Amino acid sequence: MDFAALPHNLTRVREKIASIQAREGIRDDVCVVAVTKGHSDAAVIAAHAAGVVDVGENRVQEALGKQKRLNGLDLRWHLIGHLQTNKAKQVAGRFSLVHSIDSVRVAQALQRSMERLSEVRDPVEVLVQVNVAREQQKAGCEPDALPEIVSHVMELSRLRLRGLMTMAPYTDDEVEQRRVFAGLRKLRDELAGGGLDLPELSMGMSGDYESAVAEGATILRLGTVLFGERPR
Repeated sequence: MDFAALPHNLTRVREKIASIQAREGIRDDVCVVAVTKGHSDAAVIAAHAAGVVDVGENRVQEALGKQKRLNGLDLRWHLIGHLQTNKAKQVAGRFSLVHSIDSVRVAQALQRSMERLSEVRDPVEVLVQVNVAREQQKAGCEPDALPEIVSHVMELSRLRLRGLMTMAPYTDDEVEQRRVFAGLRKLRDELAGGGLDLPELSMGMSGDYESAVAEGATILRLGTVLFGERPR
């Protein structure tokens, strides 16, 4: 698959981010994570050549394979898909940021796996995933459970909590998109009012990233808008 349009697409995204932030009076830096799920290694190589160093994968096995084959590239790997407890040992030490801690059990499994690493590693940075829209088919903790999970994660020495993550419903309704993203920001601000420093809000994908930026996203998870449709 040809990724010749990627640099142009990336420039357009960054211009749109700047325009929205100027309109909304937002000054936070926004990290663009290039989501290469379902694409070949060539997508990662093209992203790196375009200046992207943050790469996201949904599936642990797919990510590990790409990491092994592309270990010569200076990249920050993000796990953005659901993390099962039995995959924690494979995730430990392999990702710069895990976006999908959604329970105490998952946090504990990752803590144990980090403790078992033979070499000394810095704590893994994590986000707590929140199901703000309360959709049954989506992963993420319920908003009411967030304070307990955050409190527990903060006590785990091998995890470093950086913020929150969510997904909006699959809809073109910008009002609904912004309602969900504003909900995550409000949850973060409530925790910050208690003294927690949680700078990162991972929210916004190809179909709704503009709404996410308008509500203060600091991390965007973008695939299709950068690479085009995944091969079938």
